[in-house]
Amino acid sequence: MPLVKRCIEPRHLCRGAVPDGVTSELECVTNSTLAAIIKQLGSLSRYAEDIFGDLFNEANSFYMRMNSLQERVDLLAVKVTQLDSTVEEVSLQDINMRKAFKSSTIQDQQVVSRTSVPNPVVEMYHRGDKPPPLNILSPYRDDKKDALKFYTDPSYFFMLWREKMLQATEDKRKEKKRQKTSCPAHCDQGRPHSRQAPPRSPLPSSEQQKQVEDPGREVKKVRKARNRRQEWNMMAYDKEFRPDTRLTPSPYHGMSSEGSLSPDNRHWLAFY
Repeated sequence: MPLVKRCIEPRHLCRGAVPDGVTSELECVTNSTLAAIIKQLGSLSRYAEDIFGDLFNEANSFYMRMNSLQERVDLLAVKVTQLDSTVEEVSLQDINMRKAFKSSTIQDQQVVSRTSVPNPVVEMYHRGDKPPPLNILSPYRDDKKDALKFYTDPSYFFMLWREKMLQATEDKRKEKKRQKTSCPAHCDQGRPHSRQAPPRSPLPSSEQQKQVEDPGREVKKVRKARNRRQEWNMMAYDKEFRPDTRLTPSPYHGMSSEGSLSPDNRHWLAFY
């Protein structure tokens, strides 16, 4: 949700009720509009001063940091030019005995704190309604907790982040422990095992097939595949002209309604 840091007031210039007993309403509205414009300009100038003040402070801090960095670079350049690898010989033992480099730069901490809150946000905070005085009920609680924290708790998000970090650390520790305990099992699986030959069958394959098959089972006849083309050609004739399929097929069997023979039944013409 965006937070509006600076809001220029008044927002509406000409909106307002005309007081009673005014003889000239137009003159009253004009004067109130001019007064609202002057108030807007005053609010704008105050916020502009605040914005330019923040920019000046940021630019000043950036300038100081750049000067400090430039001084460090100059000192390092002087030290590098003074070194001579042909004259000074450093043994490997001396390099190992030296202490590790430790920076003396002070890092910025507590960047987001009450002192770094912008002035418009502070003004908005003071204009807001105060929480109800629930802290007077804290002595009557059995768990000795602050009753006001059940209504508002500024440290809630920090505690939530802390719990997540602790949970992540605990999960990593358990994962490492699980990997250590499961390592011997994986090592045993990686060792070669002696391969055992599959047991031989006491009966040959033909005898096994005879045992599987049932000798008393009836062999069913396979149904002849249907020929859709012949069925369509038969349906093209009238009932009295349709040849009987139980008899020997005639040379006209399989002819279409246009008088042409189908490719499946043209071989019957060779017998006539």
